[in-house]
Amino acid sequence: MQVISEWGLSGAQALMSRADVFIVVDVLSFSTCVDVACANGAKVFPFPIHDRKAARKEAIRLDAELAGKRSDADAKYSLSAPTLQTIPAGTRLVLPSPNGSHISFEAKGKPVFSGCLRNASAVAKAASEMVGGGTVAVIPAGERWKDGSLRPAIEDLIGAGAIISEMRGAHSSEAILARDAFVSTRPNILKRLMESVSGVELVESGFPQDVKIASELDVSTCAPILADEAYIA
Repeated sequence: MQVISEWGLSGAQALMSRADVFIVVDVLSFSTCVDVACANGAKVFPFPIHDRKAARKEAIRLDAELAGKRSDADAKYSLSAPTLQTIPAGTRLVLPSPNGSHISFEAKGKPVFSGCLRNASAVAKAASEMVGGGTVAVIPAGERWKDGSLRPAIEDLIGAGAIISEMRGAHSSEAILARDAFVSTRPNILKRLMESVSGVELVESGFPQDVKIASELDVSTCAPILADEAYIA
């Protein structure tokens, strides 16, 4: 098995011809939310467009609930993991997200898993079993600067490294670097995530629990895979 890694949407696009299986890692917060929801038996439809009207139309088309914005205190579900911890089994949820969702759509011609710190070992095992002697691409999603360019996000590097550390076979230099970042951070994962740019933004916005839930390592045995249009356990 070969394990390779590149950043973001452009990285996924560059590896489409090389990789047999993709793992999308968006720790704060898309992949964490997918894990929490799918572990409860929900189906999560990723939606990559910053257009609430289009998202509502898509939810109607899919006969699904639409996740609200994290900042909407009245939203039943949102891109905030605590809102998904009691989501009922069988719920169909459209989850807008510009990074993890977009990459999921780009790679969906191949098997795609959603990975994070919570399910690192489970996703590594499932992807390894599926790919056999092929190539797995682990994609840390990153964030975006205001001009739309990629902002590498350390939480996604650490999350990718946690998954890669559980995978055998030949590792690219990029995969090794991600693995080493996780290994060095493992004793202080919560602190590192809390002090990251993304973590500080969430804490200052009143969502420290989002970071705490995202920092929990291997507490989930769920390996969400994109089946047709939705992530399922």
